[in-house]
Amino acid sequence: MDHSAHMGMSTHMGMSDMNHSTTMSPSHHHPTSSGSHESMMMPMTFYFGFKKVEVLFAGLVINTAGEMAGAFVAVFLLAMFYEGLKIARESLLRKSQVSIRYNSMPVPGPNGTILMETHKTVGQQMLSFPHLLQTVLHIIQVVISYFLMLIFMTYNGYLCIAVAAGAGTGYFLFSWKKAVVVDITEHCH
Repeated sequence: MDHSAHMGMSTHMGMSDMNHSTTMSPSHHHPTSSGSHESMMMPMTFYFGFKKVEVLFAGLVINTAGEMAGAFVAVFLLAMFYEGLKIARESLLRKSQVSIRYNSMPVPGPNGTILMETHKTVGQQMLSFPHLLQTVLHIIQVVISYFLMLIFMTYNGYLCIAVAAGAGTGYFLFSWKKAVVVDITEHCH
C-alpha cells in the first residue's frame, strides 16, 4: 500500500509538472519588438567585423570599415593615454611627497651580530593641491580603465587588438622613465 501511494503521488506530481510546463511555455516566448527599439545581441565570442558594432554608448555604432579604422585609432590612443597617465601619476606622487622621515632599527644579523635597518617613511598632506590633483587623476584613470574594459568586452577582434596594442605601446613609451628603487636592506620579498 505504501508503494502504491508513492506511485500515485509521483504520477500526480508528474502530471502537475507537465501541466505547469505547458502553461509556462508560452510565456517563455518573447515576441521581437519592431520599431525604434531594435535589440542588438551582444556577442559572447571573439569576432572580426565592422557591421553594427556598438561601442560604449547606444548611438555610437560602427557600420563601415572607415569607422572601424577610426575607432581602432581612437581606442589605441586611449589605451596609450591610460598607460601614460599611470606613469605620470606615479611621477607626480614622488614629486609631491613631503615630510620624509628615516627610522633606524636594530635587526639581528648572522652570527649574533646586530644590523641597523633603515626605513623611509613618506607622508603627504590630505588637504593639499597635490593630493587633490592625484584624486582627480585617479578618477580619470578609473573611468578610462572601465571604458577600455567595456570596449574589450565587445569581443570585436579589431577593438581588442587596439586596446592591447595601445596599452603595450604606452607602456613601452612611458615606463622606461619610471625610476626603480631597490632597497638593498630588504630581507623579505
